[in-house]
Amino acid sequence: MADFPISPRRPLWPVLLLPGVVVLAALAWSAFWLFSASQVDRIADQWRAREAAAGRSYDCGQRSVAGFPFRLEVRCENATVALTSQTAQQAATQTPLTAKLAEILVVASLYQPSLLIAEFKGPASFADRGQPVSMELNWKTARSSVAGLPGTPERVALVFDEPALDGFRGDTRVPLARARHAELHGRQREAAGAEPRQLEVDLSLDGTAVQDLHPLLADPFDAHLRLLISGLKDFRPKPWPQRFREIQAAGGRIQFEQARIQQGDMVAVATGSLGLTPQGYVDGELQMVATGLDKVIPKLGIDKMLEQGVSQSTLDRLAPGVRANDVNNVLGALDRAIPGLGQVVRKNANVAAVAGIDALGQETTLEGRPARAFPLRFVEGAVMLGPLKVGQTRPLF
Repeated sequence: MADFPISPRRPLWPVLLLPGVVVLAALAWSAFWLFSASQVDRIADQWRAREAAAGRSYDCGQRSVAGFPFRLEVRCENATVALTSQTAQQAATQTPLTAKLAEILVVASLYQPSLLIAEFKGPASFADRGQPVSMELNWKTARSSVAGLPGTPERVALVFDEPALDGFRGDTRVPLARARHAELHGRQREAAGAEPRQLEVDLSLDGTAVQDLHPLLADPFDAHLRLLISGLKDFRPKPWPQRFREIQAAGGRIQFEQARIQQGDMVAVATGSLGLTPQGYVDGELQMVATGLDKVIPKLGIDKMLEQGVSQSTLDRLAPGVRANDVNNVLGALDRAIPGLGQVVRKNANVAAVAGIDALGQETTLEGRPARAFPLRFVEGAVMLGPLKVGQTRPLF
């Protein structure tokens, strides 16, 4: 009987090496995830302290962390935000406005921790301190993203589908604003030379209607604005009145790089820049190009002014140097020449108003349609269409 050679026994460690490495890697990753999750409270507290210094106090009724193994999901239920005034007239301890939100879910990938994505569950209710709810904001979906953390954010985005804002008058719910879709994007842009960074803001509103603000905004409109804001000292969170005051002190401007509004057959675009006066009013001029103005004249109230005649005090405010009798006497002269003609002009004031606005600008085209180009001026809060006042704004600080 022949003897067969015995093969040497192969070691087992090469076979166990790969599974062992996988197990060790899994344990290390689990430890890293647990460590990251344990830092959520510390990071959240630091962020809350920074926001509180800017006048915004955040709190969670219940906070939880999940998302193992590749991301962190921080869920905040029954969130509240207290907006604190820090003006000289109001003590920093006051909380004139409190907002409550059903839930906020913030997601961060462990391999891209500088990017945070959040989803919001409505409704969000707003109330003055110690008062019943005055407004409520609801939506179909709402989400945001912030890139560039933990330092100053480089890009911020906020997106709403079907947002709806309601007010309350006693027990009655009153619609204030509706939109089909709304987006707000912001990013830092390097400025030329040694100037500080600028902030680029892109706002899109689709199917938007706003009540009780101006008749022109009550019917649905679409808007797209791209603004470049200069004069920003820093990008740290702070109350908006303080931010606007700093922009004014630095001589900052709001540059309209793109602005388009469409409402039915009316389309308007604008370019130019606006600043702020020491009193906080918007000041500057935009060059407008518009078509379909005859559709919006009644909402501007110009026809009413023509129907009722023009008082001298009104003209002094809107068009210094123009005498009221020059306008009213024209209508009277028409009546004398052809009895009843002046009244016809008054009754057809829309036509006269359109003709007046046409006289302010120049003929041009917009998107293939005949249009007029004219200036839109902001003077101490008044919005001026040529010599006519079509709106009034409030100071921003």
